[in-house]
Amino acid sequence: MLAISGVREVRFGDRIRAPPGRGPGAPDPLGSVVSGRGTNGAAEPLLSIDGLSVRFGGIVALDGVSFNVGNGQICGLIGPNGAGKTTLFNVLSRLYHADTGTILFEGKKLLDQPRHTIAPLGIGRTFQNLALFRTMTVRNNIMIGGHCRSRGGFLANALRLPFVSREERRLGERTVRLIETLDLGAVADISVSALPFGTQKRVELARALASEPKLLLLDEPAGGLNHEEVEQLRELIRSIRDRLGVTVLLVEHHMNLVMKVSDKVVALDFGRKIADGSPQEVQRNPEVIKAYLGGEL
Repeated sequence: MLAISGVREVRFGDRIRAPPGRGPGAPDPLGSVVSGRGTNGAAEPLLSIDGLSVRFGGIVALDGVSFNVGNGQICGLIGPNGAGKTTLFNVLSRLYHADTGTILFEGKKLLDQPRHTIAPLGIGRTFQNLALFRTMTVRNNIMIGGHCRSRGGFLANALRLPFVSREERRLGERTVRLIETLDLGAVADISVSALPFGTQKRVELARALASEPKLLLLDEPAGGLNHEEVEQLRELIRSIRDRLGVTVLLVEHHMNLVMKVSDKVVALDFGRKIADGSPQEVQRNPEVIKAYLGGEL
């Protein structure tokens, strides 16, 4: 159950679990599809990062980082403060430019794409520091996340062409389902600025899911949550992957969450990749131990 900041408790594992009998590729009620791929990923990774480097003057934020994320995987990205995790997210979002390296998303060169095409390509994101429209309601914040899937432009909207009304209706229905799924019904028409921090986190997650992502970037989603809420967040992340077939790349300092929820873990330190493997392998890696504890156990 997830009960954040006084909002009604809800069993996300029950609400997000796929109905019995739905096979791979079947339509999902939230507008995505259930993936038929396993958590080990397909032969071709969804996301492939090769030799990625980013420098800010004399500071090396990322230094030749390479790793893959398979379809349907939950990949945890860990490292001490300043390791380059958020920089990597900002490059994936096209907020930062890379000095060297390539990123392939579904085989497409991501670094050749302008930033406004990232959401339509299928990459959704939450932020370490909440990036919501604070004067707008929960409902409107979520609806904004789905507009990247609409085809209408200024002229079509001004003329109220038939397909515009159909798309607005579809977006509204999807927003209602996300509000229900993330238990935001009681606050759906309240301004985001009036809500507790934990509830705002769920609003941002709902907005990211409204864009129907294939890859979801979660930037420290457990920040500000208590122990019980972190456990509930773990169940929610798993359920989003299992029900919606969404691949997840997770940046998080809460090691217990990362090790329990991830299929694979990539560790960075001073912009370099120091480990890449299963949670158990990364936990035992001497370089990871040294990065976190300053020496070997």
